[in-house]
Amino acid sequence: MKTVFLLRHAKSSWDEPLLEDFRRPLAPRGRKAATRMGRFMGREGLIPQHVLCSGAVRATETWELLSEGLDRNVSVEIRDDIYHASPASLLQLVRSLPDHEDSVLLIGHNPTFENLARQLIGSGDPEALRDLASKYPTAALAVLDFRIGRWVELEPGEGDLRAFVRPKALA
Repeated sequence: MKTVFLLRHAKSSWDEPLLEDFRRPLAPRGRKAATRMGRFMGREGLIPQHVLCSGAVRATETWELLSEGLDRNVSVEIRDDIYHASPASLLQLVRSLPDHEDSVLLIGHNPTFENLARQLIGSGDPEALRDLASKYPTAALAVLDFRIGRWVELEPGEGDLRAFVRPKALA
């Protein structure tokens, strides 16, 4: 069994409208949401073995705050290529993970993450499926399980959506 956690970065700040998009930090609301989501993940045992995080400032800040609620002994890669990645390129990235790690958390951006989630899901919790279909807000987390033994076997349409959690639901 392999698990993929897809987390859209938390809400970014627009206080400096001329700031390059890649460099935008989190808004106060985003900082609260990332912290809240990290506590939730830790409490629920949703602890990844590996993290692939976009190099955009708002994504790395999301990880930093989220990680406070998790076991810090996870392998983390900050990757600038996730910023403009396509769903297909993220799928290839996940397929290249070492098989001794059974779970991965990806932190990145929409519309890519929403599109990737929809491509990967084949079944799942009906309420979670409805929630994901309606909107994938900032700091939302999709938890997908795959009945595979090796990452290279990961295929679209084979994921089971265990949960879809929005930060508002944790308030």
